This record gives sequence, structure tokens and C-alpha cells, in this order.
Amino acid sequence: MTLSDAELERYARHIVLREVGGAGQLALKAASVALVGAGGIGSPAIQYLAAAGVGRIVLIDDDTVDLSNLQRQTVFDEADLGASKVGAAANAARGINPHVVIDQHAVRLTPANAADLLGGVSVVLDGSDSFATRLAVSDAAQALRIPLVSASVGQFEGQLGVYRGWEQDKPCYRCFVGDARDRAGDSCSEQGVLGAMAGVMGSLAALEALRAIVGFGEDSAGKLLLVDALAFRFRTIALPKDPGCPGCG
Repeated sequence: MTLSDAELERYARHIVLREVGGAGQLALKAASVALVGAGGIGSPAIQYLAAAGVGRIVLIDDDTVDLSNLQRQTVFDEADLGASKVGAAANAARGINPHVVIDQHAVRLTPANAADLLGGVSVVLDGSDSFATRLAVSDAAQALRIPLVSASVGQFEGQLGVYRGWEQDKPCYRCFVGDARDRAGDSCSEQGVLGAMAGVMGSLAALEALRAIVGFGEDSAGKLLLVDALAFRFRTIALPKDPGCPGCG
């Protein structure tokens, strides 16, 4: 696999980074990222993964674009209202970078289809909106031994973690949340969410997916990033492996 002259120019600002270089850009071109959820987290992540030159992006979301999405889901515009999110997001991603292959799955990920949807990818980025989906993603990523980048946002706060629970000293997502269940009143439509906050967390999630592929900087697995926009505070805490975890213990 090589980079064409057009790709060398397109990714020049990556290639001059010592931590990325030509080898790192080729790794991105050879990689695939499954993105679960094309909403507030997925919207900026899709744009930055496509712009970065990830070779294949697998989009998984069964939702359609609604007017209330446009406050934070910047990959869409009014012309997309009523359209499938994966279809509209794929069109936007191709507009950013025609070199990227986009696979579209307009379905909700479940325990029954997770392995088929995620199998063979380099990284899974989860920005879904329910614990049921998040746990199905986590269990499949753990079984397939695929690094999982999981991001969430609510009101003025965000969380981000990287999980490789098959490793002896690294937690899986279940180490963090256990068997958490969705509760009434927890949705963005009921609690609200600051649009720019979704942009911050989605961009950081894309950064972690790129780190997992290229391998630059410190390993972030086993750490949890907490972002508080009201206090303008970023904190990182250690996330230990749970020896009794049903997912990886």
C-alpha cells in the first residue's frame, strides 16, 4: 500500500509530525473504524476520521435526521431532514475525503448482530445513546479483542475511555459501569445537552481512535477522562480492572 501524490499533499500536516509520519499515515489508510451511533458524538468523529484518512469507516445507526439534531450534530444540515443518518453522514464524509470507503448499516446494534457488524475492524468508537447498546458493543469488542473507544455526553459534562479488557491489567467497559440499565429521564431530550460539548467529546473520541491505530503518545487505556464545561475542568482518573467483572474478570 502506498500514498498517491494527492494523498501526500492532503495529509502533509500529519506526515511532518514525527509521531505519525508516512508510516503512521499508511497505518491509517490500512485501518478501519466502526462508529456506533452517528449522533452528537459520532457527528464530529465521522468528520475527523474521514479527514484523517482512515481507510474504511463502518457507520452503524438506525435513526433518521430530525430538526432537533442540528443543534449539535454538525455533519447534517436541513437538507438531510428525514434521511437515514448513516446515509447522510456517509455523503458528508465522502465530500470531506473521497479516498475513504464508507460502509453503511442502518440498523441498531444488538447482542445478536454485534459480532457481524464489528468483526474485522481495527477500532470501535462507541457514541451510542443507551446502556443496552453500549454493553452489547463492549461485549463484542471484548470477545473480538478490538480496542474500544467509548464516549458520552450529557448536559455540560462528558466522559471518555479506552478499553482493552482482554489484557491482564486493562479494564473493559463493564469494569466501569457493571450491568448498568437505562433509566427514564436520562435521555438528551429530557436532560438537555450543550451542542459544543458533544463536539468536544466526539473530537476527543476520534483522537483516541487515531491514537489506537498509529500508537502515538501515552497509552490511555485504563484511564477515564472527565470533562466539566461549567467548571472548565478536565480530569483524568485511573480506572482499575475489576477482578469480578462478568465481561473480563
